[in-house]
Amino acid sequence: MSAICLWMVASATWAGTLAMSWKTDKEPVAYQPGETMRFMIQLLEDGQPLAGKTLKWRRTGDDGATTTGQAVSSATEPVEFTTSTNQPGFVRIEVEVFNPDDSPMKSANGEALKFEGGAGAQPEKLLGSPEPADFDAFWERQKARLAEVPMKAELKEIAEARPGFKIYDVKVACAGGRPMTGYLAVPDGAKEKSLAAQVIFHGYGVSGAAIQTSPGRIVLDVGAHGIENGRDDAYYKSLEEGELKAYGFNNQENAKPETTYANGVVLRVMRALQYIKSRPEWNGRELMVNGPSQGGFHAIAAAALDPEVTRCEALKPWFCDLGGIKQGRLRGWRPDNAEGLAYYDTATLGKRIRCETYLLTALGDYVCPPSGVMVLYNQIKSTNKMIEIKQGETHGWDSAPNSRNQTLRPQPAAIPTSPGPQGTRNFHSHLIRAPA
Repeated sequence: MSAICLWMVASATWAGTLAMSWKTDKEPVAYQPGETMRFMIQLLEDGQPLAGKTLKWRRTGDDGATTTGQAVSSATEPVEFTTSTNQPGFVRIEVEVFNPDDSPMKSANGEALKFEGGAGAQPEKLLGSPEPADFDAFWERQKARLAEVPMKAELKEIAEARPGFKIYDVKVACAGGRPMTGYLAVPDGAKEKSLAAQVIFHGYGVSGAAIQTSPGRIVLDVGAHGIENGRDDAYYKSLEEGELKAYGFNNQENAKPETTYANGVVLRVMRALQYIKSRPEWNGRELMVNGPSQGGFHAIAAAALDPEVTRCEALKPWFCDLGGIKQGRLRGWRPDNAEGLAYYDTATLGKRIRCETYLLTALGDYVCPPSGVMVLYNQIKSTNKMIEIKQGETHGWDSAPNSRNQTLRPQPAAIPTSPGPQGTRNFHSHLIRAPA
């Protein structure tokens, strides 16, 4: 198993182009507990070693240990440091570059030149927390609640929104206090039972749905909150600062599974699937769900709760391994651990997934830490699953696929095989697949 060490490139405030060359002595998620993890860093300007700059690093990890260090870059040899962890899990590495006067080196956009990544030991051994005894019974009750609300849909066609497609602003009655709202795109001339279906979910924030199209598919882009689509910024800002301020982070609401904000959201996720399957154009065979971050959580919930989903793509998914902090794992950005949230843990939902699944995580992502995403991957029962692990990347999307604009069809990454300095290699991406 492996992940990547990536070149992080940024334009400096002077004419030269800076790069940090990152190398490890083996693939960064192939380590064993107790094994030395060896990192080598070289600072380059226009491809040539740049000397005299101070590199300061900080190491944290799922084992609770924290260490720091620094060294001055050389014109000949890379800076080297080592670490290890005595248990399955990840270490997080953060490195910044400083001038001799201790001022941070900055890129052309004014941000500090920084690397964020890490390495993992036996991530295939990471397990989640015990699930609630009535987990499945709870979700059967939620499905029964949803069934009590007739699926009454209101469609408003948006003329000439996208050439070659009919676009509809959709509102469908739903349990949980708000309707399911989204944009539906249907290719012109689509015949009955002729097309695959795709449902797209959004990351954390307050906005309406987006218009998304795909040739040969009916596409439903779903807003998380059941609010109106296509309104002005003032409408969404008012909700963001009022009713939906810090949604999902209310500890009192999260004490019970029925009162969490996520309850209404997942009810709308299930209703979105029910609605798109009711469309006459759906071929009854292919149903894909995808989304990033919070949308990844929703895609996992969709695949777990609806057995007709045939493919799930979750990019850096949120709400993974919520109980992991009890085992000492790094927390990430998420609500406090609460009893009610255990029913929404993406890793527990993942145990119910049987369809084709693609996950994306990053070794520098501590909004949705790689340990949680690996716990999710480990618990998915599908024999057709894959996780892509990126080095030198955080929760942002600078070099990650954009699920809102395209369907991911990942191919095996090109891993360089030629040795680098001191027998090391520079890893860019790694795909882990379920055994055949």
